[in-house]
Amino acid sequence: MSRRKKGDDISGWVVLDKGEDMTSTHAVSAVRRIFNAQKAGHAGTLDPLASGVLPIALGEATKTVPWLMEAQKTYEFAIKWGASTDTQDREGKVIAESAVRPTADQIRTALPAFLGEIEQVPPRFSAVKVDGERAYDLARAGEEVELEARTVVVHEAELIGLAGPDLATFRVRSGKGFYIRALVRDLAAALGAEGHVWRLRRTAVGPFTEAESVTLDALEDLRHKGAASERLKPVETALDDIPALAINSEDAFKLRQGRPIVLLPHVMEALKPKFRDRTIAGQDASRAAVALFQGKAVALGDVRAGKFTPTRVFHIAND
Repeated sequence: MSRRKKGDDISGWVVLDKGEDMTSTHAVSAVRRIFNAQKAGHAGTLDPLASGVLPIALGEATKTVPWLMEAQKTYEFAIKWGASTDTQDREGKVIAESAVRPTADQIRTALPAFLGEIEQVPPRFSAVKVDGERAYDLARAGEEVELEARTVVVHEAELIGLAGPDLATFRVRSGKGFYIRALVRDLAAALGAEGHVWRLRRTAVGPFTEAESVTLDALEDLRHKGAASERLKPVETALDDIPALAINSEDAFKLRQGRPIVLLPHVMEALKPKFRDRTIAGQDASRAAVALFQGKAVALGDVRAGKFTPTRVFHIAND
């Protein structure tokens, strides 16, 4: 006899505006408690120092987390010139100092080298695993951490402005696995300066933006009013950039049983132009689509040889 899961069977996304000095794990726990949800997870860790958009998945939405992990992210941040720290942010120990203060023209000249597909070595204080251990745990233990460069993508990088000679603010839109702290380290080196992250805010993750985000305090207030569900976004929101397939009730029944469905030739033709090369959690997802019944996600699946074969099935009640 299986145990009954604790909490409510609630599914959807919460676009949390995470405050500074809070871990992503703490944020997930707090949101899960507010909704009394059975399951919860997040898409893309934010350092305690950082604030901004932290999408939190509840219930069936946790099945779409790998898709959102691949999404583009936008950041606004400030570099404080004059000193580099071991963590590359303001919480670290100063390891080097310099009187160099880059000008706006110098910064704009250096930035293009960090656009497009680049090689980036993650910060020593990061969650990257080395021989099964987190790099930040090894770094805190005083061990020398050698991390290998990884290919990352930077779609946009711009200088927003200077707040005096010591502080420069930027906006960056990047792909998966990109570290702002590593960019600051490398940009400072390219400019012959020392610098570290003074302030960092994530303003967007895929379709989720700060304009629609909610703070933990505001969410708690809504809970007391019995209105927290107003800030819950549908499960399929995280799948907005993959082809959608509208299905009938008969096909929905088959998919929920894990059975494939046959697609008519004109449906296949309509889907083909929407496919693109992509990898999700290390797997080929170039022929992925989401099946919707009455606008709600029924299954994620693979479209091949005239069939839609489910890979993840959602159990979401239709109103």
